Amino acid sequence: MKEENNKIFGLLGKNISYSFSRGYFTEKFEKLNLTNYKYVNFDIQKIQDFPAITKENQNLGGINVTIPYKEEVIPFLDKLDETAKNIGAVNTIKFTKRGNLKGYNSDVVGFENSIKPLLKKHHKNALILGTGGASKAIAYALNKNNIKFKFVSRKPEGNTEISYESLTQEKLQKYTVIINCTPLGTFPEIEKHPNIPYQFITENHLLFDLIYNPEVSTFLSKGKEKGAIIKNGYEMLQLQAEESWRIWND
Repeated sequence: MKEENNKIFGLLGKNISYSFSRGYFTEKFEKLNLTNYKYVNFDIQKIQDFPAITKENQNLGGINVTIPYKEEVIPFLDKLDETAKNIGAVNTIKFTKRGNLKGYNSDVVGFENSIKPLLKKHHKNALILGTGGASKAIAYALNKNNIKFKFVSRKPEGNTEISYESLTQEKLQKYTVIINCTPLGTFPEIEKHPNIPYQFITENHLLFDLIYNPEVSTFLSKGKEKGAIIKNGYEMLQLQAEESWRIWND
């Protein structure tokens, strides 16, 4: 087999041995009989190590980006797609024919198509728990679907962010969609959960967790106990992976 036919795809992140993407794409390549395609984890401790990856791997076909580099990677890219520019976060990097690195955000597509079937008329306001790169894509998708939102942060800044302490019964009556964009509750620390007043959750609420391992996080199970609709991030990950694949092959 010719060397130039070999293609490497990968995930850029920190402490990512658990990676969904590697398993997903390895299986995909097997199914499509792409024996010369490989998906690897680029696990780096600081974003400054990123250029070395592109230098050492000449046959890169595309890269996914995860926590904590969705925002930090931007200065290392040549171009941004319009959506990624508006969001200010990138989770997919394409290597163009000219050799440029172009950033995209497929989290939007993944989240939007995953939550849409669950949205009811009364789901007009949402709380986004966390303020990292993923939360920006969630905010963009909510905005697109005319759902007003507030970020909930331990150290709120500006008028779009509120504190966990401010979540009263009245607030939770208004904000009936709650999306966890923090890593709290991820395996192996499954007992952890965002500190919100779960006693005020009702069957009017929809709780969405970007976490998929465990399948039902403590955040989701506390919501389920109160009769809320719940969904984890597994389908969102599948959808954003497929969107990444489409971008790389476009």
